Amino acid sequence: MSNVVCSLDEIEPGTARKVVVDGQAVALVRIGDDVYAIDDVCSHANVSLSDGEVWTDTCMLECPKHGSSFSLTTGEPDTLPATRPVAVHSARVEDGMVIVGVTS
Repeated sequence: MSNVVCSLDEIEPGTARKVVVDGQAVALVRIGDDVYAIDDVCSHANVSLSDGEVWTDTCMLECPKHGSSFSLTTGEPDTLPATRPVAVHSARVEDGMVIVGVTS
């Protein structure tokens, strides 16, 4: 199921924010006019990824606790200590609104 979570203007380019979709915490990331959605909890530690730094040049989100970076397109980590990916969810913009669909 897809849900409207916010307007695109509510997310500054190059930043992440936490939203809850169908009871699930999701890190919503804006790079330019593109929006990405991945699980908000790091697969290595119980830390909110939306508090981390967005790497716009590589389309990654860095965990603020231990520095593992996760691909916004695949969810795969590219650095230790994380070794397991996080789930990637569908995200799109329609009429200026961000729509996210979570996967189970």
